[in-house]
Amino acid sequence: MPNIRIAIAGVGNCASSLVQGLGFYRHSGTTVGLMHPDLGGYSVGDIHLACAFDVDDRKIGQPVGQAIFSAPNNARIFFPNPQDDGAVVHAGPLGDGVAAHLTDPGESQHVAVAAKSRQSSLADVVSILRDTGAQVLLNYLPVGSQKGSEVYAQACLDAHIAMVNCIPVFIASDSRWAGKFAAAGLPVIGDDVKSQFGATIVHRLLMALAQQRGIAIDSSYQLNVGGNNDFLNMLERGRLKSKKISKTEAVTSQITGGMDEEHIHIGPSDYIRFLHDNKVCYVRMNAHGFGALPMELDLKLSVEDSPNSAGVVVDAIRCAALGLQHRCGGALTEVSAALMKHPPHQMSDPDAAAAMESWITRYALSSAGRPCVSDRGA
Repeated sequence: MPNIRIAIAGVGNCASSLVQGLGFYRHSGTTVGLMHPDLGGYSVGDIHLACAFDVDDRKIGQPVGQAIFSAPNNARIFFPNPQDDGAVVHAGPLGDGVAAHLTDPGESQHVAVAAKSRQSSLADVVSILRDTGAQVLLNYLPVGSQKGSEVYAQACLDAHIAMVNCIPVFIASDSRWAGKFAAAGLPVIGDDVKSQFGATIVHRLLMALAQQRGIAIDSSYQLNVGGNNDFLNMLERGRLKSKKISKTEAVTSQITGGMDEEHIHIGPSDYIRFLHDNKVCYVRMNAHGFGALPMELDLKLSVEDSPNSAGVVVDAIRCAALGLQHRCGGALTEVSAALMKHPPHQMSDPDAAAAMESWITRYALSSAGRPCVSDRGA
């Protein structure tokens, strides 16, 4: 299999953990922490960097392997000398990618917006993607970056590459955008990556399990706190509309008939600086069981936030590469259902995992260039 060349939009903590992980798995020889050591013939070591984009002056122009450790990033360092394949961070368009309060130099985790980013355009992004030979673009922009995400989606179409939309802005699950990718014969995976073992996947499975076992769920909440720039960005509540939709639907979709919004609350709670990239999740479920007797569940989950995302993204990248290889145009529905919170079509986690495995097997075993027949975009 040839290497997969990726572009990254947004060189924050998630990018840091991903890039460190690529080096770690190339050199460690271990498969611990991987859902698929081999996916359709691709290993994690087959993923290489083509280029990256950011708006922070401290990162632009730097090799990706250095930029991932630049402020305001605070992800845990577990592989300090990652290989970046010579990839460099370029100025990306500013758009709506930075909340206003993050530009304040008095904020210790502020973003130093570069003048180049105020001048960068869609055409610049497309040119860089083509010149560097990128095949798959990862959208790691901050939550709430609707316009910015659409610029990068269009750049993928213009540069004729695949897209993995890791954030809660709706691209793959929007019929208009999915239709554009289908018409171009390009795969898109999204939207809003599930963590490998995070708040939403655990909450989903607990709710589904309770209902499967005959338990009536009365109400539930999920509260999350953390100290990275994602949580700091989300203090601007206006940026959370799609995030709350994505996380809430991910959980309530597992309950037959859904849940009244008065009885479910899911969303970030607060930014706590000293937590750094650690995310602490609190899940509460109030329910009734046999004899209509009450029961309660309280759960606390503490994880390193960004590596938890990277463990899923390495699979999404390889699926996107398979989609390109076999000319799968549009949203990869099975893959998105398994790996994303807000896919075009929600499925139960066991069904989604099985559907994704079937999809991988079908295209791993088929001849190169075979048209995709199961994923038709919108």
